[in-house]
Amino acid sequence: MGKFDGVLLASDFDNTLVYTEECLRSGQPVPPLLERNRKALEYFMAEGGRFSVATGRALAAFVNYAAGVPMNAPCIICNGASLYDFAAEAYLETALLDEHARERGQAVLDKFPEVAIEAYHIDNVIHGVHPNAITRQHERLTKVQVTEAPTVLDVPLPLGKLLFEAEHESLEAVAAYLRKQGWAEDYELIFSGKTLLEMTAKGANKGGMIRRLAARLGISMEHVYCAGDEANDISMLQAAKEGFAPENCIPAVRVCGATIVCHAEEGAIAEVIEILDKRYR
Repeated sequence: MGKFDGVLLASDFDNTLVYTEECLRSGQPVPPLLERNRKALEYFMAEGGRFSVATGRALAAFVNYAAGVPMNAPCIICNGASLYDFAAEAYLETALLDEHARERGQAVLDKFPEVAIEAYHIDNVIHGVHPNAITRQHERLTKVQVTEAPTVLDVPLPLGKLLFEAEHESLEAVAAYLRKQGWAEDYELIFSGKTLLEMTAKGANKGGMIRRLAARLGISMEHVYCAGDEANDISMLQAAKEGFAPENCIPAVRVCGATIVCHAEEGAIAEVIEILDKRYR
């Protein structure tokens, strides 16, 4: 028996577990997991805790990094559209976009030609339509080249997520357009960065999937803790017993009531585990 038996900790990957912001700008390789974080996670799991990564990345964009992260629980992928077990190499749950998502995505591209879309296919393929400079930055960060398609309608189903890529003002206009058409109510529309707007199935967010994961593991939400830095993390931060955020988080995350810890570059997840270490005896 360990002090963390029956405790689940889930962390966002980019800019929470590993600081990747500078890599996105410079094109430099993603740094390895900080040794401080590694040792803390190994200690947490040795004491019975379950650790999961909850990322907006598609499986294809995270699989290259998963081996470098100590984990002993299934991962939340595609911003809550799926739950993936790396040990079994299998999806455990999926919440897929409906049959109208492609035509609605294409309608956005027809109206906003400066926007690109990454369409996340469940079979570990990322399709790109109208790729732009932001798409290319994203490719360098994730180490995954998109498979280009002429239109969103040419992208095969099933899809876990559409990712709209453009400057923030354009994406605000895209979100307003989707709301005006009455389509937004059918999906989750969440910013995962200033230049990234995510569209997943209704209810497919990190908060919803963290509840499903906890239920699968037989862990009460009273013992679930989450960490993240962006708007797409807020649903799981609020679902948890306590949400944590690195110092580099966006203002909206601070406003949601997350407990602020050190900067991701300094080992934010290690600090979270140090806090839990004092709580569980």
